This record gives sequence, C-alpha cells and structure tokens, in this order.
Amino acid sequence: MNRIFIAAALAVAFAVPAFAQDKPAASPPPSWQQGKPAAQSESTLHPFAIEMTGKPAKDLPVDKLKVPAGFKVEVWAEGMPGARSMAQGDKGTVFVGTRQLKEVYAVVDNGGKREPKVVLKDLDAPNGLVFNKGTLFVAERGRITRYDGIENNLDNPPQPKVIVDNLDPNKQPGHFWKFLALGPDGKLYFNIGAPGNIVMPTYNEASVNRVDPNSGVVETVARGVRNSVGMDFNPKTKELWFTNHGRDWLGDNSPNDTLHRVSRKGMHFGYPFCHQGDTPDPEFGTHRSCKEFDKPVLKLGAHVAPIGMRFYSGKMFPAEYQNNIFIALRGSWNRTEKQGYNVMRVVVDESGKVAKYEPFLTGFLLDAKADPPMWGRPNDVMVMKDGSMLVSDDQNGIIYRITYGK
Repeated sequence: MNRIFIAAALAVAFAVPAFAQDKPAASPPPSWQQGKPAAQSESTLHPFAIEMTGKPAKDLPVDKLKVPAGFKVEVWAEGMPGARSMAQGDKGTVFVGTRQLKEVYAVVDNGGKREPKVVLKDLDAPNGLVFNKGTLFVAERGRITRYDGIENNLDNPPQPKVIVDNLDPNKQPGHFWKFLALGPDGKLYFNIGAPGNIVMPTYNEASVNRVDPNSGVVETVARGVRNSVGMDFNPKTKELWFTNHGRDWLGDNSPNDTLHRVSRKGMHFGYPFCHQGDTPDPEFGTHRSCKEFDKPVLKLGAHVAPIGMRFYSGKMFPAEYQNNIFIALRGSWNRTEKQGYNVMRVVVDESGKVAKYEPFLTGFLLDAKADPPMWGRPNDVMVMKDGSMLVSDDQNGIIYRITYGK
C-alpha cells in the first residue's frame, strides 16, 4: 500500500508543473489599455504609429493647411523622423528632440538651404529641450543632462553632464517622456507622467517638477497631473501654465484634456481621483470629492492630446496676438470620431481668465472616421527670434513655419 501511495503522490507532484506550463500566466495589457471597461472589450480604437523614417513633404497634402487671413504657412525643414520639442540656439540653430527615436537634430543653414543633421544619438527618448546661454539641456526618460557650447561644436558635440538622474526608477510603461521649460527663476521645469492610463502613481509620478541646474536639487511644483508634455511661463505674471492629457476609456466625450495655471504652491489637479475638475474617476474617485482638487483654467476637448504650448512673445504677429497661448493638439485616438490635429489659439485676459479658444492652424485631419484619420500631427510650437512660429510634426518629421505680412 505504501508503494502505491508514494507512486501516486509522485505522479501528482510531477503533473502540476506540466499543467502550469500548458497555461502560462496572461501578459498584462499595454499601458494604453489600462482601465478599458469590459463593455468596450471589443473596441478597435488604438494609438497611431508615426512614420519611423519620416515622409517627404512632396508626398503630403501640405496645401490643405490653413491659417487666418494675413498669415502664411509653409514647410520650413524636413527629414527629421519623430521631430517633437524644439529649442533655438543663440546663433539661430534649431534643435529638435524625439520621443520614439533616440536622436536630437540640429537644423542648420547651408548656403540658404536648411538642412537637418543628427547631433546627439543613442539617447533614451530625448523629448524635452531647452537652450540657454550657450547650453542645450536635454530631458530623457530618466535623466536631464546639459551640453555646454554645443552650438559651436555641432560636428563634435561635448560629452553630457548629468544634472539629475534616476527619474524613472521603475521603468514605467506609460508616459515616461518629458517636456522641459526654463523658468524665470533659472530652474528647469519638467513632468513625470503617470505610469499608465489610470493607476495610482508613486510619490514622484503624475507631477510637474523643477530642478536647479547647478545643484541638481528637485522640487515638486504640482501634483495630480496625469501627463503634461507642454508648459510655458506667462511673460507678464511669470506664472507657470501647462497642458494635461485626460485619461482614456471613459467614452467619446469624457474627460476633456485640460489647460492649467499654477498660482500657488501645493496645488493638486486631481489625478487619479478626479478628471477635468468635475468628473470623479469610476474607481479611484469613489470615496473622494472633486471639490478637494484644483480645477483647470480651460477644457480643451476630449482626447485631443495637447502637446507643446507657448505664449506668443514675438513682434511679427498683430498686437492682438501678444501673450496669446498657442497649443499643438496632436489629436485623438480614443474616440469614435477623431478630433484635434491642429494648433489652437487661447486668448487670456489680464485676470488670467480665458476670453477666446479657437483654431489657428488646421488641415491635418482628413476624415474623422478613418483609421488613421490624419496625414500629420502637430506636436510642438516655438516662437522664433524673428517673431515667426515653428510647428513640428512628428508623424512625418517635418517643421512648418507660420509668418504674418509680406
């Protein structure tokens, strides 16, 4: 009897691992599917991939781009796959970061012809750029570095000096790319996004922060920010304004992406408990109130994906455009009928309230019900020293220029 019992026990013991191997544990869904309800399990909505090798302007319907009367839009430079955030050097060089790729480009003037060249490579999502007093600052996935004197050494750039490291210790799967802005206090402002669509962030995630480029000391500026990849300072009030992406999978029209103003220390804008200032999250907001949190200045539209934003500080545009905010909407994917895919103009009055929100650059969206619905995606806006405005398009690796007058 003992031999039979032992044999049976061994058979069971060896059978369990074999059974487990037949049914491996299910892989977690990609971060963009987190929070997808069972009712939408059959949904075919999905993010859109960029052209990883870029696309020449001659093959695109650039003539469909429209700007207000008196303005002109044209292709300024091309051949920069994944072109995103921009910064202009003291000598006019335009540096361009990437997110899906690993390069930073420089657009140089070669005998009257603008040519892009790779100046930094093998970086980890070098999305955020700032240029100040001869130094290019680069925000990668997990660190912020500086390249001193790079504009004088484009063919042999200096080695990076690390300002702060270990900004992504968990190697988060979502919203790891960073925007970079220079504050009037001389500090670098940047985002650390939420690690997924709708999850409880860690102590340093879902936030806007700043770092002293000399000491490397990091401070939290605002919390409850799901994913901001666009921020700038009001030239008059010196207050920080930023765009923010709302969560996905709450329907076609909710929640809105938003525009925010940081008017005091310790502000919390709601994520993951409350969205757009007035919509409790179905899971995380169950026992919370939206009254606890700071509200946005403006609702920008559902799933429009606001990216780069700038206050207009140039002299080329008419006077009524002074200190207006321009926001690049990269466009929706988590919506049955797509929207966004343009550059919007926000007029703010002296009290900081929004007086007008209207399209400025349109024409990228071809068919709101198509897959994909667009031929290009505006990503960042930048005011040039001459007052013109550049708009990057990471879908095709192109930069457009908007001018006013003759």
